Amino acid sequence: MFDLTLTFDNGPEPDATPGVLDILKRRSVLASFFVIGEKLAKPGARALAERAHAEGHWIGNHSWTHSVPFGQRSESDLSDREIGRTQQAIGDLAHPRRFFRPSGGGGNLDKRLLNPAVVEYLKREKFTCVLWNSIPRDWNDPDGWVERALAQCGKQKWTLMVLHDLPSGAMRHLEGFLDKVGEAGGRLRQDFPPDCTPILEGIVTRPLDAYVADGGK
Repeated sequence: MFDLTLTFDNGPEPDATPGVLDILKRRSVLASFFVIGEKLAKPGARALAERAHAEGHWIGNHSWTHSVPFGQRSESDLSDREIGRTQQAIGDLAHPRRFFRPSGGGGNLDKRLLNPAVVEYLKREKFTCVLWNSIPRDWNDPDGWVERALAQCGKQKWTLMVLHDLPSGAMRHLEGFLDKVGEAGGRLRQDFPPDCTPILEGIVTRPLDAYVADGGK
């Protein structure tokens, strides 16, 4: 028995997001979508986020460009350009807890995630920072990720998994993955494990040293 929270990063994508939403709706599964601001600004993309929101999914902020991880950047206006601009684009689709997920540059949970100025911004603007404890690497192994994902679920009581609604072909295995989760006794839920939200509505809930460049708090 295990719990599983599904999250989808790096959309919206017209060639992938609708199919993911169709599967989740058919299975009555609620998830979270962490969107990239510059994609959200493209024609038709906001309608996908609106559909996700209308169907009960949570919409989170995954930065404007999803380029170099914040722990490796030091521009003074970084937070406003990458986080604030995206939050404005999300607008009334945003969850009240203002979910933000940093990029790890390939799923890394280390000091590449954040820098001290970004942490202060998240605190000041009362964001909830949502990390993860499962990266099955669907984006670079579109056919092999399912077994890895199941193995990761089997190693912990509550998994917060990052998948990607990208046109890589990986999401054609999503329904089969959900079948196997059910067969293994997994329970799907939408909320996040407390140890994956080190900042909750602007309040630091656990040490950030492992995630912040230069030892920022």
